Amino acid sequence: MRVRLRRPRGIVEVVSACVVGAAVLVLAVRMALHAAAALLDAWPVVLALVVLAGAVAAWHMTRSIAAGRRAVERLAVLRVTLAELDAGDDRAFEETLRSLLVRDGWRARRVGGRGDQAADVIGEHAQFGRLVVQAKHTTVGGKVGVRVMYEVNGTAGPVHRARHAVVVTNGTFTRDAMDWGERHGVHWVDRDRLRRWAENGMALHELLNLPARPSRFGRAA
Repeated sequence: MRVRLRRPRGIVEVVSACVVGAAVLVLAVRMALHAAAALLDAWPVVLALVVLAGAVAAWHMTRSIAAGRRAVERLAVLRVTLAELDAGDDRAFEETLRSLLVRDGWRARRVGGRGDQAADVIGEHAQFGRLVVQAKHTTVGGKVGVRVMYEVNGTAGPVHRARHAVVVTNGTFTRDAMDWGERHGVHWVDRDRLRRWAENGMALHELLNLPARPSRFGRAA
């Protein structure tokens, strides 16, 4: 049932409402004074809790910063053998390629999966722009054909707005695939180049001799 409040009628009801309001106000003031007094009495405890909370937050922040620094240091010297790459699955291969790009100074993320539109890893670099990597993890001796080159070339620029497109495999490429890639600007990294990148530590942009994008003033950055 809905209860409706009505305005006081008559002098008696008005006075009664004022008395009740004053009593509520007095009670609220007393409660606030009691709370303030209790807080003043307990200020050492409150201060200790604040200091403790600050110390815990600082400890967590320090650990997080240290962990991030260690991760960066590990990536800076990251080396992955071909045997390790061969032993992993498709996802592990893509994650390793992302880590290698980060090691080389790229901001990279893995995007591979259903509907990836021929992009498994996307990297961003202040000097070289955006790069799309299509990863093809295969059995040793497996070959990547020219069809993959068609697909990457068709989406790298129009879909992903990338300046560079790269197909990376732990196997090899057919002659047609390599020739087509050379003609149309789709870079390829076969088993031999992958060894130089992942195992020997050569940066990908040096391995592929990627051109730097023009600066705002018309010169290479």
